[in-house]
Amino acid sequence: MRDHGGNLARAIARYGGQPVSWIDLSTGINTVPYPVGQITASAWHRLPETASLKQLERAAQHAYGTTGEVIPVAGAQAAIQMIPHVQGVGKASVLSPTYNEHAAALRAGGWQVEEVGLFQALEGSDLAVVVNPNNPDGRVYAPHTLMALAQTVGLLVVDESFADADRDASLVGQGDAVDLPDNVVVLRSFGKFYGLAGVRLGFVLCRPELAQKFREMTGPWPVSGMAIEIAQRALHDDTWAQATRARLCGDAQRLDALAVAAGWTVVGGTSLFRTYATNDALLAQKMLAKRHIWTRVFPYSPSWIRMGLPGTAADWERLKIAMET
Repeated sequence: MRDHGGNLARAIARYGGQPVSWIDLSTGINTVPYPVGQITASAWHRLPETASLKQLERAAQHAYGTTGEVIPVAGAQAAIQMIPHVQGVGKASVLSPTYNEHAAALRAGGWQVEEVGLFQALEGSDLAVVVNPNNPDGRVYAPHTLMALAQTVGLLVVDESFADADRDASLVGQGDAVDLPDNVVVLRSFGKFYGLAGVRLGFVLCRPELAQKFREMTGPWPVSGMAIEIAQRALHDDTWAQATRARLCGDAQRLDALAVAAGWTVVGGTSLFRTYATNDALLAQKMLAKRHIWTRVFPYSPSWIRMGLPGTAADWERLKIAMET
């Protein structure tokens, strides 16, 4: 079932109100986005130049701490839909529960897919997928553990869409101790950490042979001029990134405290979203939705509810009152 967060229109249809009156915590997108600033007229008017794409790639290399190949794509989702076509179809394993687009895209691409609950069950697959940190429970596998797994599978895809807030979890940016093998693909999302999901930008990190395959699939203009211009600024802004990581960490602890006070149990998550166990997730979601606060529940768990982090002081106060009543 390809359900996602961010479906605010469905909540409004059921519980009323206007988009501006809702606090949407149903996604893991930073609610305090990077300040975009002015966009030049040429970014809107001209096709992206090869030189500007190369500058974007260098900005991503800087942000992710790598000198390896970085391929811009129209969001990590675009890369997920390319993965089934990187090599011939076979047996794929997806460590689950997780972001459901991985298994869905592989099945649509003709792969025989098994969603497994144990990390060791990935071994021997023609293609294995690990979301790290995982969505929605936040579990993390150390780089050396993933590198060992890579030796047992045909192709290992590591989705690091939420790794910007936890750099130690990443397979890249660890110095000389970690160099991506030929059969490893790492996906990164720009929109989540920088709070600019509408820009539709992500990156594929891999060795040159695989990189060439992705470049052939993306075509000459993989992302927009606006995305290139915005991301170049953001990815070079180390001061903003460092301050944002610190703020998110504190806010995640603050949200956990509200949840525990409400009688919920912390399942896990990242500093961009938190997942809790409740007596009845649908009831908890409904209680908050009546106060125009939208959250995420999952078809495979009657108790799990996931929440992003509020952005403003007013939103935090509304959430606090809603969870206390």
